[in-house]
Amino acid sequence: MTDWLATAIVITTFLPSTLLIAKKSRAANPGETGNQAAAVDSTEFKSLFDGETLRGWEGDKKWFTVRDKTIVAGSATEAIPHNYFLCSEKTYRDFELIVEAKLVGKGDNAGVQFRTKRIPNDTEVIGYQADIGFFANGTCWGALYDESRRRKFLAEDQEKAQKAVKRGQWNELRIVAKGDHIQIFLNGVQTVDYTEQDPEIEKDGVIALQVHAGPQLEAIYRNVRIREL
Repeated sequence: MTDWLATAIVITTFLPSTLLIAKKSRAANPGETGNQAAAVDSTEFKSLFDGETLRGWEGDKKWFTVRDKTIVAGSATEAIPHNYFLCSEKTYRDFELIVEAKLVGKGDNAGVQFRTKRIPNDTEVIGYQADIGFFANGTCWGALYDESRRRKFLAEDQEKAQKAVKRGQWNELRIVAKGDHIQIFLNGVQTVDYTEQDPEIEKDGVIALQVHAGPQLEAIYRNVRIREL
């Protein structure tokens, strides 16, 4: 056997294994500081929605229903008088959360809450929100908002979000919260890389799905899954 042929056989034999190891190594990364999300190993995630019921969640059943294996928040026929939230019964601290969502109707605002708590005797909650929605000159999809607390956007990237969002279609939000560090990815593009500076801000709470007050709107959610870190 010639030397060049022996070399070719060795490369062909070992190359697939090398690629497989590299692929597994990338999938194990829970988040990146770059613009693109790391590959996600879906086997490590636990579903928070069984596709049939709202078991494990609490909220006003008038405004939250199950349809075609999705959670439908709001109404296609009625204006929504207040902000409403469907909250997980369990609290979470450090995690990676993935939610797919889309908006259908005249309204254009919703969101995914995390490290959140209900406000007693109110429909509102207090905590972080990965925002969902549009406004006249842009979008708040993928922005980090502080609901009922500082009441402002803490971090956003309008340019990246407008390129990544798919109006009227399913969009994936991925939220990575670990300690003071929060990252948000919209359809695989990083829109938030935020470090909380206030030591008084709580680092645990429920997950919640929002429909915003306003015109008729169905905020539809599916494939809600989490991996605790």
